[in-house]
Amino acid sequence: MSESNITLTTAVESETPRASGPPDRPLLGILLMLCSVALLPIMDGLAKVMSETFFVAQLVFARFFFQSAVIVPIAIWRNGASRRHFNHLPLQIARGICILTATGLFFTAIVTMPIADALALLFVAPLIVTALSPLVLAEPVGVRRWSAVIVGFIGALVILRPGLGVLQPGALLALGAGLSFAIYVLLTRKLSHAAPPLVTLSITSLVGLAVTAGIMPFVWITPNATELAMFVAMGVVGAIGHYLMIRAYEQAPASVLAPFGYGEIVMAVVIGYFWFGDFPDLPTWVGIAILAASGIYISLREGKKRGKV
Repeated sequence: MSESNITLTTAVESETPRASGPPDRPLLGILLMLCSVALLPIMDGLAKVMSETFFVAQLVFARFFFQSAVIVPIAIWRNGASRRHFNHLPLQIARGICILTATGLFFTAIVTMPIADALALLFVAPLIVTALSPLVLAEPVGVRRWSAVIVGFIGALVILRPGLGVLQPGALLALGAGLSFAIYVLLTRKLSHAAPPLVTLSITSLVGLAVTAGIMPFVWITPNATELAMFVAMGVVGAIGHYLMIRAYEQAPASVLAPFGYGEIVMAVVIGYFWFGDFPDLPTWVGIAILAASGIYISLREGKKRGKV
């Protein structure tokens, strides 16, 4: 899940400040974004494979451990270790708890359902952010964006199909991950000027690592060499994917990049089909299309409102 993953995922980094100075390089930004969303579902696929042997808590621990091992040194190299980067630390910790919760719920969801289906439901996060923005951020939301939110939730219902025997516990966990991710996004907006994006991502990773480390004595299963390599790959792939996403938003406006973030679902379908034999049915594709269209529309409207498009 991109931070995510969240994706699961684009909504968060789109709110972090872009580097000032260099001119927009949209093609480079798009290329970096596409590379990011191509990598992140691989992390989810590895987590799904490893869930057959390990508890989800250990998977989440491994994700944050190896992600921190990659991201924290890069953040220190690029931004130093100034104490001012730790302003608003309680909110930074709360943000880390939110993405930790979202990751745990999402990894648990994909144990019992296809990655693409769970990821599609995770993409309710931008809709929830828009719906809560007037209350939490005092940001006005116009009729058009409210309409897009409603349409997007209809798309989620198409995927869930409650009452038709399709709704399953994993889908509810994925929706819970989307809600946690939405709160993460809202906190990210509040912290958008508190620290550089890489520093914020480092703090997030370290919070997830610290919390899950306390659980490890109760669930730890020692991996063999192959399993350890998969753990390392899961964390490193996630770290590189998130770093590429941050770099993408330094090259081009969020309103340009956001539509390409939904390419993560395409890669999730590829991973699901070739690794697990999963492929979304027609109603699920319809729901995914509705959700993606709503999220893209909301992003473009916000970009226009902020004078970015």
